[in-house]
Amino acid sequence: MIRRILFFIFIIVPFLIVAVPLQWLIIILKLPVWNVIPRAFHRLAAIFLGLNVRLIGKPETGMSTLVVANHISWIDIIAIGSVADVTFVAKDELAKWPLVGFFSRMQKTIYVASSPKTVRTATNEMARRMVDGGAVCLFAEGRSDTGTHVMPFRSGLIAAAQTALIDAGAKYVSIQPVTIAYTHLQGLPITRAERSLIAWIKAKSIAENIWDILISGTRNVTIAFGQPMPLAEGSNRKAITKLAENEVRRMLVALNRGDKLLQDS
Repeated sequence: MIRRILFFIFIIVPFLIVAVPLQWLIIILKLPVWNVIPRAFHRLAAIFLGLNVRLIGKPETGMSTLVVANHISWIDIIAIGSVADVTFVAKDELAKWPLVGFFSRMQKTIYVASSPKTVRTATNEMARRMVDGGAVCLFAEGRSDTGTHVMPFRSGLIAAAQTALIDAGAKYVSIQPVTIAYTHLQGLPITRAERSLIAWIKAKSIAENIWDILISGTRNVTIAFGQPMPLAEGSNRKAITKLAENEVRRMLVALNRGDKLLQDS
């Protein structure tokens, strides 16, 4: 814990003093390098939080991409952000969190509330980012889980993004399934009971979850990018959403089991 405090004081704080005003300027000027500083921040944050991130597969680049992933903890954002340049879609309550909300805005996070008007605004913004060749990451389950299984993916936002993209002139969007799996804690295979030290379950406050993560030692997390699937105007978005869900589920089971094939990827 002392090492983490020192790392925060002497590495992260000086980085933020320089990076935050610079990132603010980059966003105001709409410069194309807005993702450079967030990527560096996520890598530093991964070190601070004790995350050993392993990447399987490759993020789709250079085209309109909607990344659909399972969701376990708020540190999923740190893990994915350290290996891929993406814009995240998050619930609007995140914007109200101290510091976290500020940093998420600096990364151009797209916020979604339950009202139809807000959903339309969010999907239009998602489409605009993707039409420009960027990638948007959507936690498709709609809420977090402990990481032992994958809940059904919701196709509503995917459908809305599909419509918005077509309206914006894009021929199709690439749907890329991504699996997040926390496999080891302090170098040992993680147990079901220990998953509560990572996952943000509703029985705990965010402060309790942050404390658990800070004191629970190092953890290995794998980010597995699957094969992208095209979603065009006439595509069956429910079928493609189900295919992405099944692929994420297959990879999560394999990673949690420690399959040798995936270990050697």
